[in-house]
Amino acid sequence: MSSDLSKIRNLGIIAHIDAGKTSTTEGLLFFSGLTHRYGNIDEGTTVMDFLPDERARGITIMAAAAVIPWGEYEYHLIDTPGHIDFTAEVERSLRAIDGAVVIFSAVEGVEAQSEKVWHQADGYGVPKIAFVNKMDRIGASYSRTCRNIDEKFGGVALPMQYPDGEESEFHGMVDLLTMEYLQFQGERKETVARLPIPEALQEEAAAARESLIERVSDHSDEVASLFLEGEEVPLDLLRREIRRLTLARELVPVFLGSAKREIGVQPLADAIGAYLPSPIDIPEYPATDRRTGKECAVHADPKEAFSGFIFKINASNTADLFFLRIYSGTLHANDQLVNARTGEKVRAKQLYRIYAKSTEQIQEAGPGDIVGLTGLKECGIGDTLCAPQRVLSFGGILFPEPVISMVVEPKFSKDKDKLDDALNLLCREDQTLRRSTAEETGQRVISGMGELHLEVSLKRVSTDFGVEIRTGEPRVAYRETILKPTTVHTVFNKTIGDSVFYAEVTIDFAPGDREGDPFQIQDKTRGSIPRALLEAATQALQDGLRTGGLQGYPMIFVNATLKELVFSQDTTTPGAVAGAVNEAITQGLQQAGTVILEPLMKLEVLAPEETVGEISMYLQPRRAIISDMLQVGTMRKIVCHVPLAEMFGFGKALPRLSGGRGSFSLEPSGYQEKPAS
Repeated sequence: MSSDLSKIRNLGIIAHIDAGKTSTTEGLLFFSGLTHRYGNIDEGTTVMDFLPDERARGITIMAAAAVIPWGEYEYHLIDTPGHIDFTAEVERSLRAIDGAVVIFSAVEGVEAQSEKVWHQADGYGVPKIAFVNKMDRIGASYSRTCRNIDEKFGGVALPMQYPDGEESEFHGMVDLLTMEYLQFQGERKETVARLPIPEALQEEAAAARESLIERVSDHSDEVASLFLEGEEVPLDLLRREIRRLTLARELVPVFLGSAKREIGVQPLADAIGAYLPSPIDIPEYPATDRRTGKECAVHADPKEAFSGFIFKINASNTADLFFLRIYSGTLHANDQLVNARTGEKVRAKQLYRIYAKSTEQIQEAGPGDIVGLTGLKECGIGDTLCAPQRVLSFGGILFPEPVISMVVEPKFSKDKDKLDDALNLLCREDQTLRRSTAEETGQRVISGMGELHLEVSLKRVSTDFGVEIRTGEPRVAYRETILKPTTVHTVFNKTIGDSVFYAEVTIDFAPGDREGDPFQIQDKTRGSIPRALLEAATQALQDGLRTGGLQGYPMIFVNATLKELVFSQDTTTPGAVAGAVNEAITQGLQQAGTVILEPLMKLEVLAPEETVGEISMYLQPRRAIISDMLQVGTMRKIVCHVPLAEMFGFGKALPRLSGGRGSFSLEPSGYQEKPAS
């Protein structure tokens, strides 16, 4: 644990798939001295992508964490997946970080998933710096990528470097603050030489520096007054103002390089310390006091009462490893804590420093640390752990609904229990995986975010748990929603044995916003109602709406307001309340009527100009609505929305349609009513 909180940086590396996140992370590990070999994705030697499937596919599947020493700093780094199917890994990682490095490919620029993760980071108020990678690739352009960032995200790009050449002629860069030429020397480019700027670059570099100062002056009165008077802006002032504007999320410093060729990684690592926030740069972390229900604030102070947030679980049959971000206080091994969600006491038996797949046992950790815990009972992702004297909650994580399902059965009937255990464990680890049972056949059904998501998850059933399985064809995860508002009043009054059970509820149901939360459940009852009965009603609404509508599909986009709950001290139990609520849901659906919704996907296809016509002809009969065609270097990008049901097999068809030169990305884009045809 670093004793100086100002030197800690909690950061995530986020981007579109194949932009170079893992290569950049491997560079940080290598140049920090933590590894003695620069991990290579093609050779399967990466440290952060340590799962066999990650190395075989060359992609990141699970967010991996590592603590990296960099000079006087300590970086707690999380390398996240870029593939949209693993968006949950990004979502929960963003809850644990204070700053982010967003990586863009200099060839493709801002792609679909990089745009999504940028907005996800904005949703959590995370300051960012950017790294334009792959400057040595054919079609690379730093200036075009910076313009692209400005166009997509509102003029926030602040180019901090100027490239010396592009594509095969890329050799180094100019530091626009110090006006020095950076040359990367040595067998593994481990030495960064700061040299005078070559004459051929001086004019362009001077213009780029003036542009940098001008952009900073738009947000800084101090810099603006010096700039307008034609005076030299002191280097310390410029650095200080860029840091302030980065933390305020008004500007995003942009760096460049080629992680695979080991160029530009060290300046990026220096920039993490210079411009991203430490825990003490965050004035306060908002929380809710569980005892009073009022909002409160947590500060990065080791002397405050302990609080931390579980953002990830590595589940296993022996002992789950819980990833915890500490916000306040000091945690010791074997401390007794409270799970704010359940109110139950738990004990953190052992405490670990995490380094990719390796762990090192430690005795204590403090604010800003990301650590591993074992021995916790009944804890899950999104839970807040805190000291018994101050029970508070940081709020949970809202995960997207699964869009695709698949039947899965054991090859041998003797493995049924083992398969159930494996599926339960996978769902505990990944909240975008859901398991259910098909009502008609009794078969096990697993649902997830895409074909790759299910394929990777189910492969672990064989490799990690030794269960051979058979799977059905992927199926679209349809949903239902109600057509109109309705109000329902129901009475539950039953005699079971010698006991009478009674409860009475009035509930308003209304269609929800299809861009908003899947369910919004509100309590607008009046009077003094026991908390246990209100919680039973809320839980029954959550569970009842999820189970299915009139046509058998899970409900979504429904608002339910509990208006009245009539109870008797002698005969009303939580079970009776749940019975009344379930009856109200049944009546409400029949009165309001339902419609089937199908998942809609945003598809982006990058392909050579001459193949665009054939790809468009393939998409149009599949109900695709093309919204844009963009020029990206020498390639064309087709942007469209298409129902997921029409996308099965597209990955196999695209190489044929594009002459093997096309690529695509697919991400959920809401729901639409399924046509009767």
